[in-house]
Amino acid sequence: MKINLTGESCHIDDKGSSCCAPAAEEEKSLKEHWNKAYLNSPDDKLGWYEAFPEETICLVEKCNLSPDSVILNVGAGTTTLIGFLLLIGYKNVIATDISDASLNKLKISLGDDKDKVKWIVDDLTRPTLLNHIAPVDLWIDRAVLHFFTAPEDRDTYFGLVRSKVKKGGFAIFAEYNLDGASKCAGLPIHRYSTEMLVRRLGNEFELTGSFDHIYFMPSGAERPYVYTLFKKS
Repeated sequence: MKINLTGESCHIDDKGSSCCAPAAEEEKSLKEHWNKAYLNSPDDKLGWYEAFPEETICLVEKCNLSPDSVILNVGAGTTTLIGFLLLIGYKNVIATDISDASLNKLKISLGDDKDKVKWIVDDLTRPTLLNHIAPVDLWIDRAVLHFFTAPEDRDTYFGLVRSKVKKGGFAIFAEYNLDGASKCAGLPIHRYSTEMLVRRLGNEFELTGSFDHIYFMPSGAERPYVYTLFKKS
């Protein structure tokens, strides 16, 4: 995919318009698109910014993991979640993103705590390094999966989830629900319901919790999400 960044406003009633970041065209790579999105805006102005990721933290707590459990945050970007996971005592946190620029910014924001995190720059739809990590206790995806609109990309992604979550481990997904906008960051979105995620994960994963949530962007616009928690049997 090739991308060009230009400013575009966000409106909840215009489900065909872009949200969260500038629009995409066919001139630059997807990696460059995300690098520019992170480099061109302060973190707290990005449309997906959360000062405190309360809903995700609540689902993490429901997993009752030990401090030594391995937690993989996919599409981490510059999330505040990593810092909170470290703060509450988790010792084996992995942050991955296609954007090296975003992870570099996140390292700076964490200061000395950056050395407590394992960093992986990789593409979830064409994984290389991620193929070689050991299975994890918890997979966390906030607003990444819904960007994968090609069936083959979704197949690769869910195959990675199934292979990289331990038996007895958990997976959290927070994606645009069926009422959400059809584009974000200038890119098309594949929206989800709880039932769709259940079908995609198959019998290996048991749904242990789900809820709809309205996320408020820094602009004040609303974005409807579905949050789900699964346990691998």
